[in-house]
Amino acid sequence: MSEDIPLEPPVAGSEVDTLIGSLERQRRTFAWKCEGLDAAGLNARLAPSAITLGGLLKHLALVEADYFAWRLLGEDPGVPWNTVDWEAEPGWEWRSAADDTPEQLYALWESAVARSRENVRKALAEGGLDRLAHHTGRGGQSPSLRRILADLIEEYARHVGQADLIRESIDGRVGEDPPADF
Repeated sequence: MSEDIPLEPPVAGSEVDTLIGSLERQRRTFAWKCEGLDAAGLNARLAPSAITLGGLLKHLALVEADYFAWRLLGEDPGVPWNTVDWEAEPGWEWRSAADDTPEQLYALWESAVARSRENVRKALAEGGLDRLAHHTGRGGQSPSLRRILADLIEEYARHVGQADLIRESIDGRVGEDPPADF
């Protein structure tokens, strides 16, 4: 972990530090739950669900690109997201993850997170948590960066819970927090 990336939220910090720290804690826990697995591990499922850790990696890479590139800044989300016909192939990221190597999945998620971190820094410099997103929702309103960060914390927390169960079924790895040296 880079020194400028918090391991968790501060005990008594600013709103920005608390939101960023909370998101980074969820990212770090998710990375630890997925860490070091081969293709079989990344494709393991708990019946009757079709969710896999590989699918979660790819889905969360999409969520990072969608929220912090497209919605927040109006930027092209990049490959592979801008090459998919989402209307013809909803849920593509979940199904296609089985065709990717572990290295491709880890790299896709890590690069999406790195880009998101940079985009959040940029948005904070351009207006802080009150900065409105480029995207306008169904109700005609643009969410603030604050709301987007809260949404991503929620998204990760839900998927970290799923990752907990899947990883425990693979090799017994349990725990709420990654080791201090992770």
